[in-house]
Amino acid sequence: MVDWITNEAPRWLVLSVWIIINVVLFVITYLRYYNADDYYYLRELTGGKSLASARASAMCLKFNTMLILLPVCRKLISFVRGSCSCCPQPLRRQLDKTITYHQYLAYMICIHSAIHIGAHCFNFENLSEAQRIRGDDIKNYLSRLPLSPNGTWINPIRTTNPDPLRELFKTVAGVSGVVITLCLVIIVTSSTEIIRRSYFELFWFTHHIFIVYLVGFLIHGVGMIVRRQSNLDNHPLSSCKDKPTDWGTGQCAVPQFEGTPSDSWMWLLVPMVIYLIERIARLVSGMQRVVIIKVVTHPSRVFELRMQKKGFSAAPGQYILIQCPSISRLEWHPFTLTSAPNDDFFSVHIRRVGDWTEELAKLCHVDEGDFQEAWKMPSLYVDGPFGTATEDVLAYDVSVLVGCGIGVTPFASVLKSFWYRFCHDQRVSLQHLHLFWVCPDTSSFEWFQSLLLDLERQMRQRDTTGLLTVSIYLTRGWNANQARNIVLHDDSSVYDAVTGLHHKTQYGRPNWEPIFKELAENHKGLKTGVFFCGPKQLSTTLHKLCNRFSKLEDKTRFVYNKEHF
Repeated sequence: MVDWITNEAPRWLVLSVWIIINVVLFVITYLRYYNADDYYYLRELTGGKSLASARASAMCLKFNTMLILLPVCRKLISFVRGSCSCCPQPLRRQLDKTITYHQYLAYMICIHSAIHIGAHCFNFENLSEAQRIRGDDIKNYLSRLPLSPNGTWINPIRTTNPDPLRELFKTVAGVSGVVITLCLVIIVTSSTEIIRRSYFELFWFTHHIFIVYLVGFLIHGVGMIVRRQSNLDNHPLSSCKDKPTDWGTGQCAVPQFEGTPSDSWMWLLVPMVIYLIERIARLVSGMQRVVIIKVVTHPSRVFELRMQKKGFSAAPGQYILIQCPSISRLEWHPFTLTSAPNDDFFSVHIRRVGDWTEELAKLCHVDEGDFQEAWKMPSLYVDGPFGTATEDVLAYDVSVLVGCGIGVTPFASVLKSFWYRFCHDQRVSLQHLHLFWVCPDTSSFEWFQSLLLDLERQMRQRDTTGLLTVSIYLTRGWNANQARNIVLHDDSSVYDAVTGLHHKTQYGRPNWEPIFKELAENHKGLKTGVFFCGPKQLSTTLHKLCNRFSKLEDKTRFVYNKEHF
């Protein structure tokens, strides 16, 4: 039970509250339009279930569209993280899942959009069919009420033999509905994982169609084609609904109808203002001058940018967005900060793996060796820093850092900050730090290997090697015979033949179950934070192991945290 409470309960609590609100909004709105007397005649024309379904799904669309912008307000989330440091950690950790919640909201919007579109297809078909009916049928009388701005009309379709599709495009609701549906399709399809990973610019640009989506959403209901009866006192349904031939005589006045004003703006006003303030704040922050004070070339096509910016401060594990106008005025790329808060600069390590990074390396004169004069450096804009789960590494009794390949980058700042605090007798609750680095070949990230060597040297000088345990797993670039020879050589040496560390490199992929079993035995009764940055498959495995090895009887807890960018 403790495993579920630790890692799953807060997330499911948030999701449960959200789902319950959606269900309550849907049911209340559905019953209102299915049973209310003022919509009786509209139900006669459209069908009660389709009308109620369309309006109920519209209400849920307003609610979820109101929320969907908030999880992507990076500055707001970072501010909340900093402001609620005294909040219970399980609730604080939900701020690390904002992108996941953003995706859930998008799924819910898609579901209710499908219901809304499907229901209105039935509605327009029924409205069109009502125009074809003749005789004493009540639909015939309702469809022929006069059409005027303040008149009694209820059926927006006026032609005698209508085509539902053509009639749809004669209304503001129809045209705007098609536009926002197309926007939604483009946004969702370009958000798939393969597009995000392989064509990030396409994902970034198409995602900004959300502006068109929101504008269409706001004007969707201005035509007020969903009309309610406004004179129930002069036209009581109990005595008049079955006598259309008596309308306008005696006690049955001709039914009067009025449009239902759109209230979408009321739902979207606050989040849109918050998002606008967020974008302005990020624009102002991003346009502040950044000075490149040093460019360091590392092995394996990695270079380090050391920068300074007035008023800049960051916590360990945070990341920034960098824009280089000389390359593109629209592209912002995320990079994890590798400097510690105590440094008088902030830095990022960039691997040259694409057109943008190659162009940046050229502009920074990386291949020319010596650092060029500041005026020769390109202008850079930096937005951030923004918070991540890694900020909480130092808040646990024990922390386990698991990085795959370049996923080890977020932990560089954490290691530096932890060692600095320890050396300067600053209060740190962290008792032990485990680093697991799973990489195809260490040469790809030799800069991080150098950091580990330097850190290990300092720890051995102060006789504090027990604070940090490093486990490196090399998954490629060797065969069984080479691994056997290296291991035999390592037995006679205190240094690892591959990394030069005292901690020996292991070959192959780690077997995580015995690793977690050993961690649970060595840190019984302690709260252990597990921090991961890497592929989804391994994330699932580690998450399950954190749940399995958390024990209620001895209060051993493994709290799982994953990096999200």
